[in-house]
Amino acid sequence: MIDILVILVYFVFLIVIGWAFRSLSHNTSDYFKGSGKMLWWMVGATAFMVQFSALVFTGIAGKALTDGLSVMMVFFGNAFGYFCNYLFFAAKSRQMRVITPMEGMRLRYGKTNEQVFIWGNVPNSVLSAAIWLNSLAVFAAAVFDVPIPTTIIATGVVVLLMSATGGAWAVVASDFLQMIVVMAVSVVAAIVAATKSGGVVPLLEAGLPAENPLAGAGYIHMGLFAFWAFTAFAKQLFSTNNMMDSYRFMCAKNTKHARKGALLACALMFVGPLIWFLPDFFVAANYPDTSTWGLETLGSSVKDATYYMFVSREMPAGMVGLMMAAIFAATMSSMDSALNRNAGIYVRNFHKRFINKDADEETMLKLGKRATCVFGVLVILAGLFLNQFQDMGLFNMMMMVNALISFPMWIPGLLGFFVKKTPDWGAWATVLVGACVSAFVAFIVTPEMIESVLHLSTPLTAHEFSDLKSLALPVMLHLCITLPFFLLTQLFYKGHTPERQKELDLFFKNTHTEVVTEDNADDEVDNFQRRLLGKLIFTLGACTLLLQLVPNPLSGHLIFLLVSVIIIVIGRLLVLSARGAKKETESKVS
Repeated sequence: MIDILVILVYFVFLIVIGWAFRSLSHNTSDYFKGSGKMLWWMVGATAFMVQFSALVFTGIAGKALTDGLSVMMVFFGNAFGYFCNYLFFAAKSRQMRVITPMEGMRLRYGKTNEQVFIWGNVPNSVLSAAIWLNSLAVFAAAVFDVPIPTTIIATGVVVLLMSATGGAWAVVASDFLQMIVVMAVSVVAAIVAATKSGGVVPLLEAGLPAENPLAGAGYIHMGLFAFWAFTAFAKQLFSTNNMMDSYRFMCAKNTKHARKGALLACALMFVGPLIWFLPDFFVAANYPDTSTWGLETLGSSVKDATYYMFVSREMPAGMVGLMMAAIFAATMSSMDSALNRNAGIYVRNFHKRFINKDADEETMLKLGKRATCVFGVLVILAGLFLNQFQDMGLFNMMMMVNALISFPMWIPGLLGFFVKKTPDWGAWATVLVGACVSAFVAFIVTPEMIESVLHLSTPLTAHEFSDLKSLALPVMLHLCITLPFFLLTQLFYKGHTPERQKELDLFFKNTHTEVVTEDNADDEVDNFQRRLLGKLIFTLGACTLLLQLVPNPLSGHLIFLLVSVIIIVIGRLLVLSARGAKKETESKVS
């Protein structure tokens, strides 16, 4: 009962965030990108949380149980992608000076591609959000014995209310709060796992697969693992640096804040894997037999409860609720971004262009809130539908969606920042070629075909073929076929009409021109962000102190105290920062 109460309190906090930030949304720029006034630590938090979902605590935790260190490659790939973001792409994203990513795509590739990428990207983002939501529901069903559809609907409604009420401000603010919760719980869980194992090194020695610590059981061709790791880095590079996902940095106050936000996301993605998976390795060492977990209802997905096993067996009473709050946070942070982005794309890039060209800002703002609700319902329905396909495995399902569906769109979305002389049709044609490549991998490729091409002396294991088909093979074929096709379209470039050339010139002028704001510009908005979030986080930390009332041994009380202190200190620092900035501004004025 205490665990469910913790989650309900957390839900209330999220709804309060949406309500508290509603006053900052006066037009579509406010509602869909926070008018480009957000500070770097909020930008970095949302960039980090968008790439971080409940899969870290469910499907990916299950992969860590059997596959060793290989799961870290995806997150180190994210860190690499965000470092490239810091060096180049975050600045370009902010400097597009648009409200939605598809407005940038329109300037770069024209109005036809704008619609092609809308209807290629929006359904895909709904599907991805549904996978995240479904991974959460499967986990919650096993923990609380709650029907999966109930969890999907309840979680979806909470995210819908928060996103629709507060828009981008609520989305990014909640991402920051959720990042604090996730990191506080993860850090404490990692400390407990290492302490109970006698240190990190003994923990790794006991928890990693003895026969192959790097790739895990079922890998006999290590060259294929190296191939998989390379494609994981390549996929994350494209997923974090393309125009469709530039919304992560479009909300930044200026170019400097965008780049600092990317650097924060990079640091979190690099340090995170060193923390998140220690509890999973502890379970591999101490509870290797999943049949003894008492979670038969999960069936073949029982490994997805690895993190829960650690918290329920090794952490104090009441911590399951806090852990579930962190898992809900991870899922919601990915969902709310998808809802807000998709609503913005529909309102500004479809409705405004084809249904009501004369719509004013007030009309579009109201429509944006309704569109957010519609997309929320679609995600919930898709999550209910995907529940029928659990046998695929949550981790591989997510990898396959990204590699097969998203990657062809990421190629022109990334290369378009610096490859200038391509015909407009090159973008949609690249997506079409990529779709053919993806179809080949999904429906034609067999283990025997790969064994024949690579001249393997021993057959592929099920583990190897799963990794190849869900990630490595589609990414490599897209790099070898789809990407070169886009570059070759330059051979057919014959210039543009004067009208299109003006749009292109504007796009490249914008992306090459730094967005600069005065240090004291928008001080009131800056301090509002710090003050309100600081108070909310401080209050949340104070609420976690109430878990001291749960009967536990001294060690359990100390664990909850550590979690509370981490959250309270961060909240207090934000409040003090707002006060200091206010005093500094007042002294300058006087």
